[in-house]
Amino acid sequence: MSRYVAFLRGVSPMNARMPELKLCFEAAGFSEVRTLLSSGNVVFNAQSSSLSSLEQRAEQAMRSELGHGFDTFVRPVCYLQDLIDSDPFAEFSLAPSAKRVVTFLRGPMPPDVKLPIESDGASIVKANATEVFSAYVPDPKKGPVFMRLLERSFGKDITTRTLDTVIKCAKA
Repeated sequence: MSRYVAFLRGVSPMNARMPELKLCFEAAGFSEVRTLLSSGNVVFNAQSSSLSSLEQRAEQAMRSELGHGFDTFVRPVCYLQDLIDSDPFAEFSLAPSAKRVVTFLRGPMPPDVKLPIESDGASIVKANATEVFSAYVPDPKKGPVFMRLLERSFGKDITTRTLDTVIKCAKA
């Protein structure tokens, strides 16, 4: 058995309860299921399989159990731990108050995207094959500038978490 994390797009306490998501993942045949925070983070065990297969199983179970699904981005815990250990933001001079953000892509990063990309205090600073690393200083007057920048650059088939959330999920 391998340990995985599923990051669900668009989940909030208003549209999904964590105990219901847990039941969906158990219905999909996953074990030792645990939800974290209230933003659609699910940690689970499963037989080793392709990530797309695990994503499809989870999405099908949510549609079956909840009547709707959420786009699901699965990563192995060991992969996330390696990503964290690589300290992806270390080479950048970021403000101490900057939020460090990891965006999960469905597939490989488009080859035509040139980094860094900056707008209104938000910066997409780095990417690997399936994750993008951004930073921004929160500003209540400007709202979620970094999300608009990410969606404009990579489309809406993404989901985003703070690095702190990714760390918590990898340790769960």
